[in-house]
Amino acid sequence: MKVTKIVPIAMTALLVGSTALATTTFAKTGAPVEQEQVQSVFIKITGTIESVDVRENASYYSIKEEENTNILVVTAETLVFDNTGKKVGLKKGDKIIAHTYANKPMPLIYPAEYSPEVVIVETEAVGMAAVGTFNKNLLDANLSLKLNVSEETELSSLSGKRVTIADLAEKNLLVFYTITTMSIPAQSSPHKVVVLDQKESDQEIATNAVVEKIIAKDFYEVDGTKMVPLRLIAEELGYKVDSTGTGAILSKGAQTYTITCGEKAYGYNKALRYFEVAPALLKTGKTYVPVQFIQELINEY
Repeated sequence: MKVTKIVPIAMTALLVGSTALATTTFAKTGAPVEQEQVQSVFIKITGTIESVDVRENASYYSIKEEENTNILVVTAETLVFDNTGKKVGLKKGDKIIAHTYANKPMPLIYPAEYSPEVVIVETEAVGMAAVGTFNKNLLDANLSLKLNVSEETELSSLSGKRVTIADLAEKNLLVFYTITTMSIPAQSSPHKVVVLDQKESDQEIATNAVVEKIIAKDFYEVDGTKMVPLRLIAEELGYKVDSTGTGAILSKGAQTYTITCGEKAYGYNKALRYFEVAPALLKTGKTYVPVQFIQELINEY
């Protein structure tokens, strides 16, 4: 998209989806007053696709911007649109903007690898895409864009659930729009909004309020699977947790789980069961497991 077409849109794009912003206001004396910084749920990766490596379960795109090179790992679950909201494929030479959760773990390799939730291909067509967290008034967390959603706005969700205008509040949203007002904050009437909610399998933890709070504050995304802290949740559910150095043993009554980091197989009493994603030490000394495993523990609670 050419910058000269609609200046307010370009300015809004710089604000929405940034990693952290500090807003500045002026007191009656004219002196600037710094307000609290707002940390975004998402980070943004930009660049041009230089090469593509298609593998069995994902495609690896080498993205370059000036001297910086990153890798985007794109799967069938990744949302890929152009800046007008049309679903497209990715190819060499595309200029893209990718958005991924800021708390998603990254492998310690170079160039850096990101597994984005959303990839936007920039085209010459008029239109802009924004990713951010919007409050009950549909104002994004960085106070830079307010949505005026109407019955004509196309609404959908990542999980496939039907959504209404009322369902957009306090959610992470992918928004497509064309023009904004010159006001502060800028306002726009989007033509398409996608709720970036979790897949159905990640929404089954709803029987323990304390566990829900732990998950909301401490989780990572690994290959599309939500990973949550094992010890905190297991102990809340009444399990004794013993570290083995490479994992943990959970026990309660006649039940025993033996879990090893990096291995999908885990022991349940004398039987073997399997995780979708192997447990991992995503923080020093803290083992994280797929959220679906917590449902198993809750069922036995």
